[in-house]
Amino acid sequence: MSEPEEINVHTTAGKLADLQHRIEEATHAGSARAVEKQHAKGKLTARERVELLLDEGSFTELDEFARHRSTNFGIEKNRPYGDGVVTGYGTVDGRPVCVYSQDFTIFGGSLGEVYGEKIVKVMDFAMKTGCPIIGINDGGGARIQEGVAALGLFAEIFRRNVHASGVIPQISLIVGPCAGGAVYSPAITDFTVMVDQTSHMFITGPDVIKTVTGEDVGFEELGGARTHNTTSGVAHHMAGDEKDAIEYVKSLLSYLPSNNLSDAPAFPEEADLETSDTDRELDTLIPDSANQPYDMHTAIEHVLDDAEFLETQSLFAPNILTGFGRVEGHPVGIVANQPMQFAGCLDIDASEKAARFVRTCDAFNVPVITFVDVPGFLPGVDQEYGGIIRRGAKLIFAYAEATVPLITVITRKAFGGAYDVMGSKHLG
Repeated sequence: MSEPEEINVHTTAGKLADLQHRIEEATHAGSARAVEKQHAKGKLTARERVELLLDEGSFTELDEFARHRSTNFGIEKNRPYGDGVVTGYGTVDGRPVCVYSQDFTIFGGSLGEVYGEKIVKVMDFAMKTGCPIIGINDGGGARIQEGVAALGLFAEIFRRNVHASGVIPQISLIVGPCAGGAVYSPAITDFTVMVDQTSHMFITGPDVIKTVTGEDVGFEELGGARTHNTTSGVAHHMAGDEKDAIEYVKSLLSYLPSNNLSDAPAFPEEADLETSDTDRELDTLIPDSANQPYDMHTAIEHVLDDAEFLETQSLFAPNILTGFGRVEGHPVGIVANQPMQFAGCLDIDASEKAARFVRTCDAFNVPVITFVDVPGFLPGVDQEYGGIIRRGAKLIFAYAEATVPLITVITRKAFGGAYDVMGSKHLG
């Protein structure tokens, strides 16, 4: 779009007016109709999401005026500022973070060359400054008009995700479609948060599956938030709406350090070491009958400050609990068997869930407390065929390689090989 004729860019006032005009254009790059459609679906715009996430007035945008340079298929006639992604840095609870937010109102949020370069730049910036990066995903995969240039930028993003893994916290918010190659970036990051009913993740969509295999499946069933939180374990939290998702991300950040060389935020407070009535409640938690279950959440909440437990992957492999809390103001990671589900048996999903969580805690200097009440590994042909040996070994590996403080509490029993695997003292 050309600037209005009345602006004379040869004067200082004219230059400032021109800049103001461009900022206005960049801020409202998506058409009013597209924004209206976004709101009608119960979704926020890219900039609204950034505003909700970051402290008020803290956002500094990068590459606001970048535009694509493709000339294929007539795309050169439409060159919006920002190219469909908002990138920059700001603070969450006063701590610096980097953020990128995909804009579905521009080219359907699809990734082109310049769009990819913007994300790569903010990821490099996060690595150099040692601060967390939060990716807000709401886009339709690669921009087909830009061909292999777009695909190449996806791989650049993946490479940076890998190099940043365990160095800075990486959190992905899925607040719309995320399909094809685009799903691999959230998969590499530490935590993935999805919004119920509005977010979807899949490698191949329902139409392709129908054509190739004949299977009939809808978007929600194939790659909705519930599917990835309960069945696949790809996501770590299912939020009711976008505001809930952003609140969960803020809570997660409060338990994590800015990078692997620093410690997580702590609010030291002296614990009262006198045995209180609340502590005595634990005496009656475990039933007299060895076959009767109890809720491990109760034990965890009695140990943590203010009974606050931020659970991760609560709907996936519910026979093991993972999450964060504080003890005397210091963040800790919690791993615990849940006797209410499968009697607390370890299976493939539980082993992989716990192993990944322990490795995340280890990378970011968060001590791990393990509550054990395990009768053993879940027996079954499916488990053996699914590779329980190989995958159960991941949990041994995670505990044995961890260099953070580990405390294990056996609340009732630990039998067989599962005793060793659940953070036993012999592993370190």
